[in-house]
Amino acid sequence: MSAQSLHRSAREALVDWRTPDAADESLRHTMLAFLDSAPLGCLREHAPGHITASSLVLSEDRRQVLLTLHPRVGRWIQLGGHCEPGDATVVDAALREATEESGVEGLRIDPALLSAHTHPITCSLGQPTRHLDLRFLVWAPTDAPIVRSDESTDLRWWPVDALPDTAERETIDHLVTLARLRTDGIQTAD
Repeated sequence: MSAQSLHRSAREALVDWRTPDAADESLRHTMLAFLDSAPLGCLREHAPGHITASSLVLSEDRRQVLLTLHPRVGRWIQLGGHCEPGDATVVDAALREATEESGVEGLRIDPALLSAHTHPITCSLGQPTRHLDLRFLVWAPTDAPIVRSDESTDLRWWPVDALPDTAERETIDHLVTLARLRTDGIQTAD
């Protein structure tokens, strides 16, 4: 990994992103401007804010979503986290995070950006920062066994139409809708 390859891949993902609405188009331009001003903006050490990579993990039958109960956030959210030294691209980072946090073998990632989001957080830096999250769609074998990592309070498969009350419901519902729009008419299993 190099800061340059991560930066280049984040920029490419944003340039290629087919935004669904004006708000996401505005966010896309804002994130591109951030990257243009922050050559180290994909590294967690960039204290003012940094790119993170997350994954909406769906079962191949599209009926279940894998969520983690995040210890800092206190809610059920998609899997993801910081880019690391071994990640050549943000897609690599998203897939690595999904694999590490789920223990699921055979995950497959769609390399096209699904969505983006920015939010304030106090992450592992121990000081307030901002995550500029690039979100990807990841497919897991249906009924894949999961293994909770130390980064999670809990980890579970949830029916896409019956999310827990403590889920970031609006976010997860939106991501599932985007995933369905992307895959309608497309065979998801290899």
